[in-house]
Parts: sequence; structure tokens; C-alpha cells
Amino acid sequence: MSYFRKEPDVWWKNEGQSPVSAADYAANDILFAALRKARPDYGWLSEETLDDGARLAHDTLFVVDPIDGTRAFVNGKPVWCVSAAVVHRGRPVAGVLAAPALSEVYTAYRGGPALMNGIEINCATNDASPSVIAAPEDAFRNLREEFRANAVRSAHVPSLAYRLAMVANGSLHGTLVKPNSHDWDLAAAELILEMAGGGLRDRSGALIEYNHSNVKHGFLFAACGDQLSLLQTALAGFEDH
Repeated sequence: MSYFRKEPDVWWKNEGQSPVSAADYAANDILFAALRKARPDYGWLSEETLDDGARLAHDTLFVVDPIDGTRAFVNGKPVWCVSAAVVHRGRPVAGVLAAPALSEVYTAYRGGPALMNGIEINCATNDASPSVIAAPEDAFRNLREEFRANAVRSAHVPSLAYRLAMVANGSLHGTLVKPNSHDWDLAAAELILEMAGGGLRDRSGALIEYNHSNVKHGFLFAACGDQLSLLQTALAGFEDH
């Protein structure tokens, strides 16, 4: 937060498509030092650490995004978060999302509750209509008409991890996730969503796995409770965007 709205240094990666700030690197250094000291036998995967593949020899590892939503962060917008997960044998078992500019912290561990600021959240109890879906406009138009008749498209949420947290806390009923999201965008948020009664799936409806050599994922969708199956049905014949 000492960098937020203070015009930190910014560089561009991925051929100028993705910003990274001094705050990303500082947060990464703090997380690496604290977490690896606590669990030196765990592997490590972070968006801001060069991936040398050593993590693949570990059944258990930390999966970290020091700032998810860096573009929002550098533009002074509050919708960004720090994401940290423990992944064991391909699936998340503990996760934390901290959104300090919004004064929100989400936590979960497998088999336990999902908490927001220490209070249990359960999105499956939220059956409000119409369905509120976060999706690009062109993708939303490609959902089946009978689903769109009872759905509205939400405003863009720049942080994917926080968007999944919004499904977990009931602010959204679902979201479409365009191809090329990464392990670090998803792992902590997926667990929080799952423990809150929702789920994240690939096009076939299957769970995704983490800690493969390729950390990118294809088209995904997330929703809460019955909305998960409804959204999967609405994707029939859908063309990826």
C-alpha cells in the first residue's frame, strides 16, 4: 500500500502487453522470504519469479501472484489483490486473497469454510435473479439465448482472482474466463470459491490441475451452486474469444 497511488516505477513485459510495477516486485520479495522461510521444502511459482521448473519436483508448492490486477493498481483503482495458495498434488489446499485497498481478506483451506474478513461466506445461498455474469460483451452474446434472457452482464472487473472472489461472496453469480489465465491467477481464488459453494471448470466441466510444465489454461467458467451447471449448458456451441 505504500506504493498505491504514489506513481511507482512501471515496466512492460509480454511484448508490452502487461505492466509490472515496483510494488509487484516488492510484494514478491516479501512473500518469497516469509513463505519459503516457513516452508523451505515447498516449491515456488510466482508471476514475478523466473520459473526454472524446479517446482515440478515438488508435490507441494506455493503459487503466488504478488498483485493480481496490476493495471488497476498503477491506475489508482482499488480492485486488485495479493494472491497466495498452497497447491498439493495439482490442487489448491489453502488460499488467501488480500485486497487491502478494499479492506477485504479472503481465506480458505480444503475442507473448511471460506471466510471474508473472518466471516463465513456461502454463495450457494444466494439465488437472486437475474444472474449477474462477468464476461466480455462479445462472449456474453454467445451464451445461449434462453440463459441470457434471465441474465445481465456486469461491468468489467480487472483482477481475475478478485472476480472469482466476487462469485464466492455473492456479488456475481458467475464469470467467463478467457484463455491464457495462469496458475497464479486462479489457485487461491478457486479454493475460496469452492469452499464457498461454487466452482471453476474447463469447457468439459472438469476441474483444472496446477503445477504442470505449462501453467496457462484454456477457456474456463466459474459460478456458484446451480448456476455452474446452468452456465455450462449456456456455453453449448460457444466459440472462444
